[in-house]
Amino acid sequence: MDYVKFSTPINIPSEILAYRSEAQKLDEKTGKIGIVQLSLEEDIESKKTVIKEQYAKVPLCIQRALYLEESIPSMAYIYIISPSGGILQGDRYRIDISLSNHAYAHVTTQGATRIYKMEQDFATQMVNIAVGDGCYFEYIPDQIIPFRNSRFCQVVHLKVHEGATMIYSEMLVPGRVASGESFEYDICYIKTIAKDNVEKLRFIDIMKLEPKKENLESFGIMNNFEIIANVYILCKEKYVSHLKEKINKKMKNKNKIYGGTSSFPNNNGAVVRILGNTTKDVKKIIFDILSISRQTILGASFSGIRKA
Repeated sequence: MDYVKFSTPINIPSEILAYRSEAQKLDEKTGKIGIVQLSLEEDIESKKTVIKEQYAKVPLCIQRALYLEESIPSMAYIYIISPSGGILQGDRYRIDISLSNHAYAHVTTQGATRIYKMEQDFATQMVNIAVGDGCYFEYIPDQIIPFRNSRFCQVVHLKVHEGATMIYSEMLVPGRVASGESFEYDICYIKTIAKDNVEKLRFIDIMKLEPKKENLESFGIMNNFEIIANVYILCKEKYVSHLKEKINKKMKNKNKIYGGTSSFPNNNGAVVRILGNTTKDVKKIIFDILSISRQTILGASFSGIRKA
């Protein structure tokens, strides 16, 4: 298998490709290739979601499924782990996850995704998720931390059956603030595409931040906030109105958070935009959104994500 081609997004934007030299364009060598592939489904006997198939290539690996939620004992909690500690220049990561047969799962990361300083080239990550009919899936990774002079491109493809539910979040912080780095990365480009089970487009969302070329503190971008997050909720139309009402009410009661909820054009889901100044505050509202969504769709509670 050509792991480089397999793990590199197609149609990388020109803003990212600009960081490759002419010599690098001719040389297909990259940094590390990290791959995780997971197939999840409900086990007939135990009635729990289990890992049916798995494959991992370091510097990505996975932990065995854990069952941590009393309100949903069948739900599998799975942690994606990177022993390398972060993403380096030239790295290409790919994560593929599929759910079938009424699987219920929550996937998160071991910790933040650190994008290290780069002197040349860029790094990419692909995330491909397919959620089958009757399944419920939460993908809630920790924050992305772009270091000084880093370049990162992430492309996400979500294929969610109209009879399934998926909650997907992403959070971008300004950098290593404690080390005096804030908005000193070159570029962070994140493209998210969602379709239904018959390949009908549900939404396309692109976030492109180049702090050295634009003033991110200007009105209409991030204003006086430093952290940006998105939460996408793909679900049946009957839940959308209630979710928007509950989430917007919760957002209004958060003094340190700014944002709101909008439904998709065909009303089969919603997106929540969040701005804040601390990781703790933004994570808290993401967990609140998760709790509201679980209660609305499953009638179950969310006790929180357990990490050391």
